[in-house]
Amino acid sequence: MSVPDKIRKGIASGSLIRRAFEEGILLKQRYGEANIFDLSLGNPVMEPPAAFVRELQRLASSPQPGLHRYMPNAGYAETRAAVAANIASETGLNFTLNEIVMTCGAAGALNVVLKTIVDDGDEVILFAPYFAEYVHYIAHCNGVARIVPTDDQFRPDLTALEAAINARTKAVIINSPNNPTGAVYDEGVVRRIGELLRRKESELGTEIYLISDEAYRKIIFDGFKYPPIWPHHAQSIVVTSHSKDLALPGERIGYIAIHPDCRQKGELLDGFIYCNRTLGFVNAPALMQHIVRNLQNVTVDVNEYQRKRDFLYRNLTEMGYSLVKPQGAFYIFPKSPLADDLAFVKELQQQWQVLTVPGSGFGLPGYFRISYCVDDRTLEGSLNGFRKAAQKYKR
Repeated sequence: MSVPDKIRKGIASGSLIRRAFEEGILLKQRYGEANIFDLSLGNPVMEPPAAFVRELQRLASSPQPGLHRYMPNAGYAETRAAVAANIASETGLNFTLNEIVMTCGAAGALNVVLKTIVDDGDEVILFAPYFAEYVHYIAHCNGVARIVPTDDQFRPDLTALEAAINARTKAVIINSPNNPTGAVYDEGVVRRIGELLRRKESELGTEIYLISDEAYRKIIFDGFKYPPIWPHHAQSIVVTSHSKDLALPGERIGYIAIHPDCRQKGELLDGFIYCNRTLGFVNAPALMQHIVRNLQNVTVDVNEYQRKRDFLYRNLTEMGYSLVKPQGAFYIFPKSPLADDLAFVKELQQQWQVLTVPGSGFGLPGYFRISYCVDDRTLEGSLNGFRKAAQKYKR
């Protein structure tokens, strides 16, 4: 057998998001792009902000010597310092470049963190629904994903969280704004998670890390404020990227930030740098590090995503779909009119050429995810399929 069983199992249970996206490419080739309404992948249709283009043009027109060479595996000191200064200004904590490691996006960052902290059999807690690839990242480290439910607003069930924590618990991952629901955890939720983790650390005599995936942190609607995790748990690590806030998913640029007061900070940072190198990332892309250094306070027009959210939410609710209004990111997560979300998503695709992703791929059957970071033509064109499906199942 050329491929080990664990990889074969991973392939078989692999990302339903990517499968839908790749199926969409084939359908567009077969029937024409105008006839396919692909709402499957979080692949922003927006172009990067003008400030990004200016930085790119500046570097291209006056390249500095060594622009594309290796740098320390943690990244350029100047870029790390710029990231740290921005976090320090937001939080009032004493962040320096020594708490930052530049990475190949948030996915690269999370893989580096998990590889550093997870030993064979260690458990990492996830809240369902969760980003589909988390379970695979944990498995790559020979860890165990322990799934905890959320409430009807997709907020963490803290009673279930407490029951799930044991002596093998190494970390809890939170993702807010959330993929796939768009839910934003308020400060009260984050505070209570931090209090619970500190209490369980004391009871068990262990270290439990709070890992916050903040890829969508700057895409928040309706005046909500993002509550930083830093005041609530010193054993905290943030992984994030500029894929969404600067519309750069293909450039793979992000970073790890660790709490300045984390008790194992020095050893963990050594581990992050080592794993960044030996997992094969080596370092974050050099050109992107130079560019984002000066763009820490720049983002895409979030009002545009809010407009798209409002359009889709209004139409889906009028059709009778049951859904929670997203507070951030660019996803919406309605209940499936069929209990079998896989069958419903397949029917949407085959009958009305609308591509979505079943909730089963995010650990929560009975729902489906719509990505609305697409052009208006695609959003508007999808409504016919959603309406006919709702009529068929009398939603």
